[in-house]
Amino acid sequence: MTDQPARATASGDVRPAVTARPEPRATYRLQLRNGVGFAEAEKVLPYLAALGVSHVYLSPILRASPGSSHGYDVVDPLHVDPAIGGDEGWRSFAAAAARHGLAILLDVVPNHMAIGPENPWWWDVLAHGPSSRYASHFDVEWAHPEPHLRQKVLLPVLGDHYGRVLEAGELRLLWDGREFSVGYHEQRFPISPRSLGPLIHAAAERASSPQLAFIADTLSELPPSWTDTATARERRARDSKILGEQLIELLATDGAVAEAIEAVVATTNVDVDELDRLLDQQNYRLAWWRAARRDLGYRRFFDVTTLAGLRIEDPAVLADTHRIVLDWLSEGLLDGLRIDHPDGLRDPEGYLRELRWAAPRAWLVVEKILAPDESLRRSWPVAGTTGYDWLNRITRLLADPGGREPLDDLHARLTGDDRPFDEIARESKVEVLRDVLGSELGRLTALLLDVLERHRRHRDHTRHDLHEALAALIAALPVYRTYVVPASEPTNNRVTQEDEAVIVSAVETAKASRPDLPGDLFDVVGDVLLLRLNGDLEAEFVARFQQLTGPATAKGVEDTALYRDVRSLAHDEVGGDPGHWSDTPADVHAAAGRAQGATPLGLLASSTHDTKRSEDIRARLLVLTAIPERWASTVDRWSRLLRVERDPLVDGHAVALLLQTLVGAWPIGEERLIAYLEKALREAKRRTSWSDPEREYEEAVAELATYALTDGEFVSELEAFVREILVPGRINSLVQVLLKLTLPGVPDLYQGTELWDLSLVDPDNRRPVDLNVRAELLAGIGDCTVDDARARLFQPDDPGLPKLWLIHRTLDVRSRRARAFGSSSRYVPLAVRNAAGPEPEPAFAFSRGGAADEAVVVVPRPSAAPGRPVDPAATVELPPGRWRDALAGGMIEGGSRRLADLLGRFPVAVLERDVT
Repeated sequence: MTDQPARATASGDVRPAVTARPEPRATYRLQLRNGVGFAEAEKVLPYLAALGVSHVYLSPILRASPGSSHGYDVVDPLHVDPAIGGDEGWRSFAAAAARHGLAILLDVVPNHMAIGPENPWWWDVLAHGPSSRYASHFDVEWAHPEPHLRQKVLLPVLGDHYGRVLEAGELRLLWDGREFSVGYHEQRFPISPRSLGPLIHAAAERASSPQLAFIADTLSELPPSWTDTATARERRARDSKILGEQLIELLATDGAVAEAIEAVVATTNVDVDELDRLLDQQNYRLAWWRAARRDLGYRRFFDVTTLAGLRIEDPAVLADTHRIVLDWLSEGLLDGLRIDHPDGLRDPEGYLRELRWAAPRAWLVVEKILAPDESLRRSWPVAGTTGYDWLNRITRLLADPGGREPLDDLHARLTGDDRPFDEIARESKVEVLRDVLGSELGRLTALLLDVLERHRRHRDHTRHDLHEALAALIAALPVYRTYVVPASEPTNNRVTQEDEAVIVSAVETAKASRPDLPGDLFDVVGDVLLLRLNGDLEAEFVARFQQLTGPATAKGVEDTALYRDVRSLAHDEVGGDPGHWSDTPADVHAAAGRAQGATPLGLLASSTHDTKRSEDIRARLLVLTAIPERWASTVDRWSRLLRVERDPLVDGHAVALLLQTLVGAWPIGEERLIAYLEKALREAKRRTSWSDPEREYEEAVAELATYALTDGEFVSELEAFVREILVPGRINSLVQVLLKLTLPGVPDLYQGTELWDLSLVDPDNRRPVDLNVRAELLAGIGDCTVDDARARLFQPDDPGLPKLWLIHRTLDVRSRRARAFGSSSRYVPLAVRNAAGPEPEPAFAFSRGGAADEAVVVVPRPSAAPGRPVDPAATVELPPGRWRDALAGGMIEGGSRRLADLLGRFPVAVLERDVT
């Protein structure tokens, strides 16, 4: 790691610069939960050390919602989740990792927390409203524009309208002998202490208890929840606690009091009007779940109402949520952090700077999704991203440029949609903003209305026009978000050239897409976003706008448009853009050079817990880009064979999705296939969705899938086709994994993908992985020769030995040649010449390092199409000197060398400079 500069604290003390330490070599992501805790993870540490990684990369470990399958729904950031082993298990695991020479990279979630009774902070907010000590921890709009929601939190959790649910007896006042709450099926909600006064008073009269009457009177006299003075808030919290303790003591000595309370609770539950009055006094409003589409008073994670946004920009909130993680970094239990969804924060760079100051030695990477032409901000004090940018860049390098037009035509013929992807993406974002994120867009519209009220030239724009213009502008944004930072003094505002260019471009695109709206409306919104118009409301609007554009892109593009576009599923990945079909070697060399200079310690990914499909499925599907005409005729043949026209509910979109999925994931069982199809079709939101499922359509597609899996003739043809592209697909897999292991950055291996892995989107790709099988294969890897590894490529039932062998060999090279692959290394493109002409270049080659520590990587490209031989006269220009083939063995002289000689014994090559 590089040294960090000293910095003065507010007290004048200077934090000394930290010392350098070994740079990370590779990470291995482990998904905890689902039967895997620290004890189970500890058992695989010897395997990870033998594989050659330097870091265990853990999914979130803080206490999460009961039954959580992923850990991103944290309810208590101050404790390790007991479901995976608790603090004792965590410390045992960390100590064991250290003994095996492994450091730990931990996934942390600064943007949000899960809400429910298990979250003591949120429970306190619901009980005490704005006067809660945690009210400012959550991004709640207490001054809601709707009068009935002011000083309240809307909770859209009911299965029907509130009145119907209440009258059906589904809402109940609960008393467990210590605490009152509201119950709705399995859910519980707290009761405001002040609202309990009349209820307790009725019980006091029934029990003839003056002590209980005193408690009731004191509860009624508590300061209201909307009190904004510190003294009143402290009194409310203190007195509520004391009164609760007094009630428990009274119950222990007077049985009549308990009977009276139970009787009053029973009476309240049969009196709908009385229960309604009690619920109306709470600091929350229970509502039909669909109300979240239009009215919601707190920022959530995307459209998940059970995850509430945090105000991490508040130093107190950052300190409370990061306390134990920062302690672990200080103790040395952790080496680094993976920051989840920084784009959801009000000021991502400000947060990262505070985190860097608190943990100057930490290796920090951010889950930042970059557009194809976007770069990570150089001012962010992090090592880089989690690697989706490289995942997509390698995909584009392996995509055959000649496949684009034929596959576009096939897509248009099957789906009836010939629009470019950017139009599909904009349409999808607008739909998501109106339906899924309608409450967020509504809040932003109300805020913009207040802003323009201050500017007389624009105050007469209607709410409808503002709503529509904002949707169009957000949809036109070509990146996830901008990073404009308003300051208290306008002269200190931060607007970068990148942000200005993005906003200006989006304004022009939005104008063109909505000529029915006033052009000056888009102009004035652009002026506000660029801080040309200043003020407190303007600053708030800019912050809220930027926090909304990320979720709009994630839900509109990742979770909608990329499921609507089925021309090439290999391109439909997180951070992907099918409109950017292919990259030339020059494009990738330029990106690698930039990465070496700016983010040499960022992660390089090919599969993650969030990818739409695994790296090996994408690698196989990329072969289709090299044989587009063959694939189009195969789709036609199979459509006839499956008689897809027999059910009018089945459309071309579903057919294209099904056939590519079968080819990419074969062999696949019925349960996994149908579950994936249901998810993909609902995410596309064309004819069915999660909120409005169209069962007949889904059942029709499921029936087609079942028929495909049981029709002998079709299965026979499918298996023959997969056999034909199996080896080219595996070669693509080896290419992408070697590039990930050797390009500038730190390679990230997702659990299980060191063997062939044909997983689909979560939860499919989060299934437990049998690492014992991988450990057994690795134990015998020393006896595996290059010829053995090559031979296994052609065996259909091979589990993935060539891939494991390549990873192990390459990580060994990285270990021995650490400086060649480190942050101070040089990246040098190597010339590839094709005897048939300059295009297409048949290989991609580069060197890393310098002097004695130098390595060369050579891989074929584009997709290794079936029957497409390597040009025997194609050459690679190696640096001068002698080179040892780290995979095939033997020595090679520098200079112009035939590609066929370098890749003759194995599909990819890694060379090390010989210094003997």
